[in-house]
Amino acid sequence: MVSKTDDIPASVPDCNPVDLADKAGDGAQDGETQLKDPCEHSAETAMVNGDGAHDHAEEAEPKQDGNGEADAGDDSNEQEVIVIQDTGFTVKIQAPGTEPFDLQVSPQEMVQEIHQVLMDREDTCHRTCFSLQLDGNVLDNFAELKSIEGLQEGSLLKVVEEPYTVREARIHVRHIRDLLKSLDPSDAYNGVDCNSLSFLSFFTDGDLGESGKRKKKGNELEQIDCTPPEHILPGSKERPLLPLQPQNKDWKPLQCLKVLTMSGWNPPPGNRKMHGDLMYLYIVTVEERHVSVTASTRGFYLNQSTTYTFNPKPANPSFLSHSLVELLSQISPAFKKNFTALQKKRVQRHPFERIATPFQVYSWTAPQVDHAMDCVRAEDAYTSRLGYEEHIPGQTRDWNEELQTTRELTRKNLPERLLRERAIFKVHSDFAAAATRGAMAVIDGNVMAINPGEETRMQMFIWNNIFFSLGFDVRDHYRELGGDAAAHAAPTNDLNGVRAYGAVDVEGLYTLGTVVVDYRGYRVTAQSIIPGILEREQEQSVIYGSIDFGKTVVSHSKYLELLEKTSRPLKIQRHSVLNEKDEKVELCSSVECKGIIGNDGRHYILDLLRTFPPDLNFLPVDGEELSAESKRLCFPRQHRHRLACLRQELIEAFVEHRYLLFMKMAALQLMQQKANKDSNKSDVPSITETSDTPTETSADTNQTQTAAAEALNATEASTNSTSQSDGSTPAASQTETQKEESSSKPTVIGCLESAATQNGECKSPLEDPKSREVVLNACRAVGSISNTSFDIRFNPDIFSPGVRFPEDIAEDIQKQKQLLKDAAAFLVSCQIPSLIKDCLDHTALPMDGATLTEALHQRGINVRYLGTVLEFVDKTPAKTQLDHFYRIGIIELITRCAKHIFKTYLQGVELSALSAAVSHFLNCFLSSFTDAVAHLPPDELVSRRKSRKRRNRVPGGGDNTAWASLTPSELWKNIASEAQSYFYFSIHCESVDQVVEKYGLQKTTLLREISIKTGIQILLKEYNFDSRHKPTFTEEDILNIFPVVKHVNPKASDAFHFFQSGQAKVQQGFLKEGCELINEALNLFNNVYGAMHVEICACLRLLARLNYIMGDHPEALSNQQKAVLMSERVLGIEHPNTIQEYMHLALYCFANGQLSTALKLLYRARYLMLLVCGEDHPEMALIDSNIGLVLHGVMEYDLSLRFLENALTINSKYHGARSLKVALSHHLVARVYESKAEFRSALQHEKEGYTIYKNQMGEAHEKTKESSDYLKYLTQQAVALQRTMNEIYKNGSNASIMPLKFTAPSMASVLEQLNIINGIIFIPLSQKDLENLKAEVQRRQQLQELGKTEDSSEENPMELEDKIPID
Repeated sequence: MVSKTDDIPASVPDCNPVDLADKAGDGAQDGETQLKDPCEHSAETAMVNGDGAHDHAEEAEPKQDGNGEADAGDDSNEQEVIVIQDTGFTVKIQAPGTEPFDLQVSPQEMVQEIHQVLMDREDTCHRTCFSLQLDGNVLDNFAELKSIEGLQEGSLLKVVEEPYTVREARIHVRHIRDLLKSLDPSDAYNGVDCNSLSFLSFFTDGDLGESGKRKKKGNELEQIDCTPPEHILPGSKERPLLPLQPQNKDWKPLQCLKVLTMSGWNPPPGNRKMHGDLMYLYIVTVEERHVSVTASTRGFYLNQSTTYTFNPKPANPSFLSHSLVELLSQISPAFKKNFTALQKKRVQRHPFERIATPFQVYSWTAPQVDHAMDCVRAEDAYTSRLGYEEHIPGQTRDWNEELQTTRELTRKNLPERLLRERAIFKVHSDFAAAATRGAMAVIDGNVMAINPGEETRMQMFIWNNIFFSLGFDVRDHYRELGGDAAAHAAPTNDLNGVRAYGAVDVEGLYTLGTVVVDYRGYRVTAQSIIPGILEREQEQSVIYGSIDFGKTVVSHSKYLELLEKTSRPLKIQRHSVLNEKDEKVELCSSVECKGIIGNDGRHYILDLLRTFPPDLNFLPVDGEELSAESKRLCFPRQHRHRLACLRQELIEAFVEHRYLLFMKMAALQLMQQKANKDSNKSDVPSITETSDTPTETSADTNQTQTAAAEALNATEASTNSTSQSDGSTPAASQTETQKEESSSKPTVIGCLESAATQNGECKSPLEDPKSREVVLNACRAVGSISNTSFDIRFNPDIFSPGVRFPEDIAEDIQKQKQLLKDAAAFLVSCQIPSLIKDCLDHTALPMDGATLTEALHQRGINVRYLGTVLEFVDKTPAKTQLDHFYRIGIIELITRCAKHIFKTYLQGVELSALSAAVSHFLNCFLSSFTDAVAHLPPDELVSRRKSRKRRNRVPGGGDNTAWASLTPSELWKNIASEAQSYFYFSIHCESVDQVVEKYGLQKTTLLREISIKTGIQILLKEYNFDSRHKPTFTEEDILNIFPVVKHVNPKASDAFHFFQSGQAKVQQGFLKEGCELINEALNLFNNVYGAMHVEICACLRLLARLNYIMGDHPEALSNQQKAVLMSERVLGIEHPNTIQEYMHLALYCFANGQLSTALKLLYRARYLMLLVCGEDHPEMALIDSNIGLVLHGVMEYDLSLRFLENALTINSKYHGARSLKVALSHHLVARVYESKAEFRSALQHEKEGYTIYKNQMGEAHEKTKESSDYLKYLTQQAVALQRTMNEIYKNGSNASIMPLKFTAPSMASVLEQLNIINGIIFIPLSQKDLENLKAEVQRRQQLQELGKTEDSSEENPMELEDKIPID
């Protein structure tokens, strides 16, 4: 069981199980987690090998890692890291009315973070308006603790109540409201304030970790109820929705107050203002007491006003209190009791259940939530949050200034870089939230257009310093390129460009904050505003690029200089085009990319929709022939628009592929030169010859042959490894890979090294004319733009309509055209087959639409190729082994077609009919009821006669009841024709039932996919899809429609590097060092992203796995619990990653002796899996093997067999009947039969397993021997049993019966099997073995440096083979 990534040089981001690559980025602010941790890491642990800082000057390290360069970099990082980890210290805090308590703090924290902690603590949470004082001096909120004089271990900080202002009073009321709502999940269901759902605690009943140890451990076996609900059993056909979001009893919130709202007497009149009145509140207690409260500068007190009479004088008694909670506790006993209980519950919840996520996650189902009165929510809705935004008083944020200033922060050393990345990330997540809110306000019609006179689809909007435009082709701007279809595609292309330039991060070059929001059928682009751009005409501002797609073009030396720096990492070639006067103009980007210098003097680039070169497979050009591979698959095909681009991942993979080709050719020619010194053949071999490994011709010396073979093996090994790793070099880590690429490429022969540096880094001429010629030939053959080194770049303007090139570079343009054709051919001839191959050997394991799309994107395949991919699967001989992939692909294709139709369908619906229209569409899409008739909303309010046509309805307008005439058969006809015209794939089905029948789909999965893609939220209940008498959905079932948001995810680069070095160390078997590096990465991730983020989730998962392998089970459990919670919160409760996190957690629970919890978690994973992709999926075999083993351990044999036999069936189907996985499955089934004393069945299964081992591994292999021993044992048992039975038959009741051994399996043996199926193998090693191993690893690294990587990873001390690569 060799981990797939063993032979990848450490610096290439491995497509490792824990692949941080391109997950949806998320993070959050949290005062707590940062306070808890810093003490564990002393200066030593930061060092990779635990050797103190002083060694590092000598770089004792590079031997360890296959590349000196990256490592030297790492070393400098490690020294910097130490700076960050100043040890924490403890201070005492004294708050009014509470005992002093200790608080662990770290020197980098700000005073403000202590404020946050106090506002979260159970005993001080009701205070918001206070200062912290040290020896009578007030501390500055924004000062770092280390800068405060006299603050040291054991200092006493006093909490001093401060006078209120209107702002402070509002913050106080808001905070109290948040505390009252802290257990209420409605914000998570409604998708507001970055709340999201998590259900883990529902399944663990809080008995993980510490509290688990308190329960009685004794005879745990008796009281476990193991029977799963009916719908989870193998073979069950029902897919209920209700268990998806189980109702937690804690959520029936304890009522503390009936009403808390702003009084109608606000604001205080002048004379009361001069008495210190700030505002008035109206409160109804649980005891039905109605009170009016004044918030004054001194605190809160009861006044004498009633609903109809204003009397601001203090009541008697007035109960003046500094905090509203203290006041209410005095006037309402129920409030006092319930508030205390509520806060107890609140602080018992895991912090990860309540911290905000960095980006909003929406849930596609929700139960009926009661709508309660809430003053803060009401106020927020009407002030549209402006002026309150993030507590910045009375001003909107200048987003552009914030986004650009954070980019300008210095980044010379690690602390500076962390600060900068943290600021960038925070501003980005705030901007994405604001842009989303603004986009919804625009579509809902709540924002005034800046050009109100124009027709609605042409309108533009400004809100909160963000510019919004709609995705329609305004003023025929895109007429040449495909009209509205192009206008719809351009924003996402532009966003990809912004992402790419952002990742390259060139100083002095600025891009706009960009967010693309799809909401209610409209696409809205939100951008930050360049200072001064609105005052000038576009013609005056653009000093670089073209505003009319290349008819007029201008250039600018400063822009060329800045863009030149991005040209190597983005593989963009500098080129000239002709302007309208036929003059040459130099560009280093596509013509549409415009350069504008803002009033702030910054150089901005915008309209980056053609950052990457065009995809010729979807761009028919007259008179151009594509390569044979493309033509064989009927390319080029007509696409909706002419903006189809290749993805950045494809460009990377293509260049990598060409690089290997270049090395192979050069190596071969040098061999030939050596071999044929006398007759020097200097013919240029063509690429086609060399792509098959050529056989050496008449080589005199034996050495050259072996050298050639070795060189080719090396390049092949790296080709194999790149097929895995190229997908996982997304834009994020791209700049990093670029820096390292030169060091990580295996150079074959010394004299090539200067030529072979990646993409033209070193231009030193080669000394020897012969080798110079070799390099020249190789460069020409692979299409390099330089003749002395390997350097491939693309000209993004090739085939752009309207762009003309000077005559004198015609030859170069021809070369560029050929390169584009090659890249397009590479996509269909290499990348698609490699995806299918990865799915066949289960390195890629998509489970739903999102993970499938990710798998395609990692390999640079656009989703428009989905039809082609599915046809390819259809023609694969092992098609049944790809059933799961094919089914997910079909679902994705159908739901995407439905989404396209739904988009235009929704544009014609007015707001009052929205829920009726959405439910009608879903009925047509999913219900078996053939004549789904739309219920036109019974206009509760409007009389038909009076509905005058208002001019400015919604963008798009049109006939408002056209949607009601849609029928199921028409919709499915449209879906089929959309599939044909967009994906070139034919679905011959006229109704949903035919599709379900033909492709084996399930309707709940279709419902989930379409809801997630379009942002629909439906009521959580059981739907009857198959009724032929009434429609499935009614308008009451449609709860909400959410935006679908695309934005840039800024990355934490240093943390990412630590994480990768940690992974590399783990793969080489240095677990402890790996663990330290990954802990380090976790710290840095927390530093940049806050506490919540997908990458932190991956980090925690790997840590938990390492803890587990190193035998620290409780720690593994604690880390994995965090990973599950985080995955639920940032990816979603039924995201495929979450399902896998649940499985890992179950394993660690079992190892910790928490069997019933382990089972509950596995049942949850199985339920989610059934909902997301159904039972027929290779991953299901793993879940079922796990469940079967645990049930076997608790002696539920019959149940256990149901799961294990299902796993056996699935494994046989997807891995082939002769695979080792199947042998293991047979063995597990045999063990259960043995426990049941059914020896005949046990023997039968074990024989099957034995046969597989014998054929695959040979007689001598230990597995085969183990199996044969077990067979002997079973035979003895069977014979003994038969004897006993015969004895009973013969002698009746007085037979002397030998006691038979019926063995209940030991927990240890069950755990051992669990480890094996989950890919964790412990190999006991002696000290001598370890020494040999270390020597072997070092030898291998030296080889690696020479570029001769051998795949000799069998002897690793233990393989961390995550069988579950993240797709």
